[in-house]
Amino acid sequence: MSAPSPEALKDYLSKVYDSKILNLKVVPIGGNPDPEKALKEYGYGTPLKLDFTIGGKPKSLIFNTVRPGGFGHDTMPDRAAILLWEAKAFNTLPRHVHAVDVGAFTKNGLKSLGDIEETFLLTEYAEGRVYREDLDRIKETGKASQLDHNRVKTMAQYLVEIHREKKTDPSYYERRNRELIGHNECIFGLTDSYPADHEWIKPRMLEDIEKKCIEWKWRNKRRTHRLSKIHGDFHPFNILFREDTDFSVLDRSRGEYGDPADDLAGLSINFLFWGLMHKHEFTEPFSGLWETFYATYLEESGDEELLEVIPPYLSWRALIVGSPVWYRIDEDIRRKLINFARNVLDQPRLDWHHITPLLEDRTW
Repeated sequence: MSAPSPEALKDYLSKVYDSKILNLKVVPIGGNPDPEKALKEYGYGTPLKLDFTIGGKPKSLIFNTVRPGGFGHDTMPDRAAILLWEAKAFNTLPRHVHAVDVGAFTKNGLKSLGDIEETFLLTEYAEGRVYREDLDRIKETGKASQLDHNRVKTMAQYLVEIHREKKTDPSYYERRNRELIGHNECIFGLTDSYPADHEWIKPRMLEDIEKKCIEWKWRNKRRTHRLSKIHGDFHPFNILFREDTDFSVLDRSRGEYGDPADDLAGLSINFLFWGLMHKHEFTEPFSGLWETFYATYLEESGDEELLEVIPPYLSWRALIVGSPVWYRIDEDIRRKLINFARNVLDQPRLDWHHITPLLEDRTW
């Protein structure tokens, strides 16, 4: 990353202050003591001291960026979130140096974001019906057509295709593995959201699941070769089907790369969920869709290691669909889902052909 040019900085500062900037001097802080060489060696994370004259008076500012890397700084949105927060928070703490503005590098220079109140996202509109409607129809009729199985195969093949893109970044894989446990939207966030006074889901039960998930965190930590492009929230409400097997996806979440197990668990837990809502047990037609999904993915990806990684991802997804906060379902179904969330963690390798035993009550 090259340092912003003095011309770009002068143009940016003149817009921030709505005034002409004179005598600008740019000096990197730290690193090479020779300012000219330091600018050539500039990288994200190196502060720049800006000395200039405005309205006949001297002024000095610090131009800050965030260095890419671990500790939650891996992607541009990570780093942007830090700076957006600092732009507001610095100015609400007594004695803290004030933030003047927050901005962004663009292809054409620097852009101020200083008056931002909230962010928004504009996307294209996609025609289609959410895949959840397919699952509802299958539940009502008790039948899965050949088209239903073809759609499941197509979704599995889509995941095989996107998961082929790998990324070499061990620390980022470790982060995503860690986030599965500790992220607000993942396992610890889910268990904390469960009501403390639930009739039968007791804190000790959730604590037991959490402890087992921590063991899985360490078990999967070194599988860094698995870092792949993923969707991150691949479930029936984020998949839109049109005619035959043509579909689009919505609302990618939590990062461009992760473990493929994330996507497999995100969709497949719903075959179990709808199956239980259908008959209070995991049988046809939903067990057949589960079999089609895993058979297709494993055959076409060759990723047998997936089965050694996926248990905590399935536990997380079971905690979602089993949530008393989010889903009003028969308590017998909820109990089977919570049992599954706990029991699947005892499988060092998912036996995807035999799911029913994982729904049974065991000693907590």
